[in-house]
Amino acid sequence: MGKVRYDFTGEVALVTGAAAGMGLAAARAFAEAGAKVVLSDIDEKQLQKAVEEIRSEGGEVTSFVCNVADDDQVKALIAKTVEIYGRLDCAFNNAGVITRAKDIADMAVDEYDHVMSINLRGVWSAMKYEIIQMKKQGWGGAIVNNSSLAGKVGVAQRAQYVAAKHGMLGLTKSAALEAGRDGIRINAICPGTIDTPMVHRMVNDNDLDTKLSKAAVPLGRLGTVEEIAHAVLWLCSNGSSYVIGEPLSVDAGVTIQ
Repeated sequence: MGKVRYDFTGEVALVTGAAAGMGLAAARAFAEAGAKVVLSDIDEKQLQKAVEEIRSEGGEVTSFVCNVADDDQVKALIAKTVEIYGRLDCAFNNAGVITRAKDIADMAVDEYDHVMSINLRGVWSAMKYEIIQMKKQGWGGAIVNNSSLAGKVGVAQRAQYVAAKHGMLGLTKSAALEAGRDGIRINAICPGTIDTPMVHRMVNDNDLDTKLSKAAVPLGRLGTVEEIAHAVLWLCSNGSSYVIGEPLSVDAGVTIQ
């Protein structure tokens, strides 16, 4: 696949869950496209490593540790972004978790609450403060939320994850209708099974069979983090200027079967 080029020179992009995987790939892509990028994650050590990697490639980035399940921390993250760079143009709300596969009947309430607090309420918090800042600026902006193919279909033994990802699409559509009046475009991506550290951990824990996953994909392979980053940048670019509330599938056709 040829290199996809975008120009975000002069813009500021924020990426949550940016220490690895899809978040890191998107942060790197924004930096390569000329944006000033703020990386946030709960893993301080891995976050600093990500910053050093992008800076070594010539990108202008900074980082803040942030637990998106804490509304005050999210509010502070947006404030610090504006304090350093003076603006916020794009955001990729990527932070998320997944727990071990388990039937609903065997699921503890703290497991459910943990996933929902990060994967759903964390996105709500991030969007809230991103929208507030973008409205203050008065020139619009673009927000992309990272849902999943699990935001469109049911998955056995992943009920709380599926519920959060479905809920995220509802938040995205509703927020898009509200914020569109101010020129703020909000969309979501729904990745399939992507080659990420999270997927590797699931395989190592015997919690995911990649052979079965690949067999279910019409293209016969896992997706790459770079392919997700391309989708994020497109949704933040002028190329998608008439697109709002879209749950964009990036799953090689899994959910159309």
